[in-house]
Amino acid sequence: MRNGTDQIEPQRPNTIARSLAIGNPADGPYASRMIRATGGWAEDVSDVEIVAGIQELAETEGIFTETAGGVTTAVTARLYAHGRIGKDDLTVACITGNGLKTTDVLQGKYADERAVRPRMADFEEYLKELELPAEAELVGGGVYAG
Repeated sequence: MRNGTDQIEPQRPNTIARSLAIGNPADGPYASRMIRATGGWAEDVSDVEIVAGIQELAETEGIFTETAGGVTTAVTARLYAHGRIGKDDLTVACITGNGLKTTDVLQGKYADERAVRPRMADFEEYLKELELPAEAELVGGGVYAG
């Protein structure tokens, strides 16, 4: 995209986004032509931005995505920042990969917590240990509302 042509120069990607690390994608020229024909844009992001995208999506939307979803989130943020997507534009970002596939990229980013068995009683006991405010309550199937 940056060189102004549909030519794709094969790369040797070195990234944590292994599912996207295709150095010479078969559909690369087609994708490039479609992006241009529809007025779209493409970007790339660093591994640091990918991890930040994973974290932002988890913290703001409660969606734990894998590295490809971190790329989607980070690229979308960059396109907004550069004015390629307007602040009032309706934007849909497809996030399909589960973060449990690539937990290794988050090693050392968070303090280790003790595991809670997948039992409601254990979960409720864990919440009590967190000393939630008195007005906090469990609603529905153990969803915190406070």
